[in-house]
Amino acid sequence: MSIKSLNIFKRKQPKEQFQRSINRTVKGDIGIYIILALFGTLMVIPLVYAIGQSLKPLEEFWVFPPRLIPVNPTLKNFKDLFRRMGDSWVPFSRYIFNTVLISTVGTAGNVLFSSYAAYAISKIPFPGRGPLFKMIVYSLMFSSTVTGITMFIIMKNFGWIDTYLAVIVPAFCTTFGLYLMKQFMETSVTDAVLESARIEGASENKIFWKIAMPMVKPAWITLIIFAFKDLWNTGANMYIYSEQLKSFNYAISQLVTAGISLTGVSAAATVVMMIVPIVVFVITQSNIIQTMSTSGMKD
Repeated sequence: MSIKSLNIFKRKQPKEQFQRSINRTVKGDIGIYIILALFGTLMVIPLVYAIGQSLKPLEEFWVFPPRLIPVNPTLKNFKDLFRRMGDSWVPFSRYIFNTVLISTVGTAGNVLFSSYAAYAISKIPFPGRGPLFKMIVYSLMFSSTVTGITMFIIMKNFGWIDTYLAVIVPAFCTTFGLYLMKQFMETSVTDAVLESARIEGASENKIFWKIAMPMVKPAWITLIIFAFKDLWNTGANMYIYSEQLKSFNYAISQLVTAGISLTGVSAAATVVMMIVPIVVFVITQSNIIQTMSTSGMKD
């Protein structure tokens, strides 16, 4: 083999290898897209089914096998739902106000307290912060059912039973929010940046708001979504007994407990309760994806 032919072979070899790698990448992408499409279809089926149920006339609910899409769709279920809402002795606007108030204030407090606590634990050295964080993480093992009696005693001693505070204040301090914010504070906010700001004379509060919080924006937006969703779906709370303080979710559930004849109304109520969390998620989904994609990254 001549030197010229050998050089030609050397020049062609990388190109052939690059072409094979391109082909493998394209095939891999196609396979990934197919898998994602299958999983996406499986995940969207419950949503389609819920919407289909809300549009079914009463006679189609008992057809077997059940149909995913109604044959004769109707809006009667939604009309009956809003009519029954108007007949309630407590105005439904009051239930909506209660839910919006609890969800908004509780979510804001959750983000604020979780962020402050996460910044202190991850970026401000103090004795015992390691054991303290471990204790907070261990609290994930205890469900709300286990701590229910203790929480009731605390609320009673504070005089918060049958008030908004009984639902809002516990929402301020959640282990999930603190854990999420702490992990992002450690990985996204570098100590060098904070030290530079301290040398320039910035206070810890200014560093927190001007440097730390903008750097972990995807994390606290994700926390807003999850906290708002949980509070929005809060039903009959064990600490609230007055009808005027009940949530929208509770009122909806009370409307649809009158028997089989209200099956369509129940399906419509389910869709109404789903609308707000879905809209919030769609608007901010890019930040959630960014949070999930960077949650395991280290400097």
